[in-house]
Amino acid sequence: MPPLSLTRLYDTSAFAVDYHEGDGDALVLSFSSIGHDATRLPSPEFVASAIGHRQGGNRRALFFMDAARSWGNTPLFPEIVRRAYAHACAQRPVRQLIALGLSMGAYQALIAAQILPVDTVLAFGPQYSLELAANRREWQPWVARIDQPLWPTAPLPAAPCRTFLVHALRDDLDHAQGFRPARGVDHILFDDLDHSSLLPHLKRRGCLDGVIDAAVAQDRRRMLRILQSAGGRRRKESVLQAGSPPAQRQDTQ
Repeated sequence: MPPLSLTRLYDTSAFAVDYHEGDGDALVLSFSSIGHDATRLPSPEFVASAIGHRQGGNRRALFFMDAARSWGNTPLFPEIVRRAYAHACAQRPVRQLIALGLSMGAYQALIAAQILPVDTVLAFGPQYSLELAANRREWQPWVARIDQPLWPTAPLPAAPCRTFLVHALRDDLDHAQGFRPARGVDHILFDDLDHSSLLPHLKRRGCLDGVIDAAVAQDRRRMLRILQSAGGRRRKESVLQAGSPPAQRQDTQ
């Protein structure tokens, strides 16, 4: 099994980016959630799965950590994303680009697809809007610091990017409702999970490695099969309450 090592590319008061120089022409962009310690930088997330470490893989990957917990709503965010991507491309051409994240990281993964030519987005528990995020006690102090947000709602990538939204409905129904059906978007719902148990559940079921492998292979059927085998179901409009606001599309930054 190849060694798992990360190199710090950027380290500012607002953002840090780690890089794993692996093999192949696929590059995974992983965006961290707010983390458990507000006084520290969030840790890189999805590390072993992004790299494919447990299967003996050695994919290239970038890991983005937002110290300010800005949900990508700072002019520095697109600059850092572009610079980190350019660094990876300078090492070797990138022909397959996957962005993923959990919670705030999922929100940023959706924004990243407005900045870079992302082929697939895996968004686990993304907030629909900062306004809704402010209703959650643990997020409200961070959201309150965001002045004049660039992305008040999470943007859905345009085709040909394929997007997978994954929500746990026990406490994320309001966010799931905000995302309207769109071309190129699959929305997977877990009725009996909440926001904090979604990723641990998928980890216990051994789904994460397979989901990312399927994204790299652009194998939508396999992706859906894995998520459905873990208890998820594809969204049908009839299962969510009517009258939800339409998702707002914003121009590329």
